[in-house]
Amino acid sequence: MKKIIYYEDELTDEFSTAKINPKRIDESYQYEGGKLWKVGRLFWYHILAKPIAWVYLKLSFGHKIINKGILKDARKEGYFLFGNHTNPLPDALIPTMLNFTGSVFVIVHPNNVSMPVGGRITPSLGAIPLPDTKEAFKNFMKTLEHRIAQKAVIMIYPEAHIWPYYTKIRPFVSDSFHYPILFHAPVYCFTNTYQKRRFRKKPRIVTYVDGPFFPNTDLPRKEQKQDLRDRVYEKMVERSKENTVEYIHYEKR
Repeated sequence: MKKIIYYEDELTDEFSTAKINPKRIDESYQYEGGKLWKVGRLFWYHILAKPIAWVYLKLSFGHKIINKGILKDARKEGYFLFGNHTNPLPDALIPTMLNFTGSVFVIVHPNNVSMPVGGRITPSLGAIPLPDTKEAFKNFMKTLEHRIAQKAVIMIYPEAHIWPYYTKIRPFVSDSFHYPILFHAPVYCFTNTYQKRRFRKKPRIVTYVDGPFFPNTDLPRKEQKQDLRDRVYEKMVERSKENTVEYIHYEKR
């Protein structure tokens, strides 16, 4: 029988099984490290994580990317990447597959840097935790600006919460679309879809890439943010129609 998950609120319900006590991200948190951090980044991200991620996604999910070529020119500048949040580990790996030769950083919940062991590694893998204080927010914004200037990719999951194998796009707020407007960076999006495989029960992940999207500068700043969000959302909804199998069924209470 197909697994059924009951939900109440598409904006706030969380179905990740991880139970972590997040640490407080204040002004003492080092968003950007020194030479030691750079060595860790080279080893954990570029040497170890990238090839392992490629092999894992291929073997476990038969991962395939559609329309990846549009990101070729995007690598000449920094950009923001938005995607649907439907699988804990693949969601951490797929952004790197889209920009395999470059650097990807992911805006994450503090949970992702709070694990006793893994929390020491995830910053080297590109985790940028959301701040808890005003001073930490200043450091957070400086880091985003610096990474974009370095022509890196900033990954954002606007749905915020993980719904494993969900085949639709949940409504999300426009807040995170403030960043590309502020830093004058283009926006791309990807939509992970689940497609039936002939000899395996677990579905294949097929990722569709779209963009670039630019803010409409004829609009006031607040309306630019909403307009940019709406165009990305509509494209992701359109791509979600490529899902061909429902591995887990979600039903509202």
